[in-house]
Amino acid sequence: MKSRTLYTGAAALSLALITVPAFAETMTDPVAIVEAANEASYYAGDDGRSAARMLIADDDGNRQRRQFTLLRKDVEDGGDQRYLVVFSRPADIRGTVFRVEKQVGDSDDRWLYLPGLDLVKRISSGDKRTSFVGSHFYYEDISGRGTGEDRHELVETTEAYYVIESTPRDPDNVEFARYRSWIDRDTLLPMRTAYQRESGEIYRRMEVTEVETIDGYPTGTEVRMQDLDSGGETITQFRYSEYDVGLPDDIFSERSLRNPPREWLRR
Repeated sequence: MKSRTLYTGAAALSLALITVPAFAETMTDPVAIVEAANEASYYAGDDGRSAARMLIADDDGNRQRRQFTLLRKDVEDGGDQRYLVVFSRPADIRGTVFRVEKQVGDSDDRWLYLPGLDLVKRISSGDKRTSFVGSHFYYEDISGRGTGEDRHELVETTEAYYVIESTPRDPDNVEFARYRSWIDRDTLLPMRTAYQRESGEIYRRMEVTEVETIDGYPTGTEVRMQDLDSGGETITQFRYSEYDVGLPDDIFSERSLRNPPREWLRR
């Protein structure tokens, strides 16, 4: 069975690229629910564009801001995808570019361009669950986690949510023992995800705090990621989301790391 990507937290980051199929009947198969949530979270239209603002706060009240544009294109419906994230603010990270080739059934390829060093850094699979540009989101949160990497169990069905508990097939490759996702029964959007240690302690939590319908697609427009160990959090707001804008294939090439497609970054 092909491994698909699950909206495990940030994907709200990939975000504002959300489509929602209608499911009138109650679902009972946890794998089917997870795959439907993946479809709802990542595959609105054939492509998408969104502007985003990040507010990063630590437990001492120190704040940092990030601003970027996210571009996404599907290679095939429900399959491989391409992402380009181009940072515009603050000045010290302007021109930083993150590129992802999401490969269903295989490891994603990720690169980060650092303009100050004129350096293209490949993000290894061992680094995928580390901080994304100093935020509380991880690199893996951007392109999602393969559903085949975890075992899934439907632990509860409430009036509003399917509650799924997922455990890693390779626990040595991740820092969590399990995580639970609260998937909206109407929209199939994962509205909350809580990551746990073996003891059951929750140390990291994602919550979609605002949803808007854009071009007919329910879209997560504000997402909070909390680090419960440090007390810090990152809030990401998505604006000006658009779908089926006709993004050309060549803007997702290696060349775009150093020369991002300016015409597609303007609102």
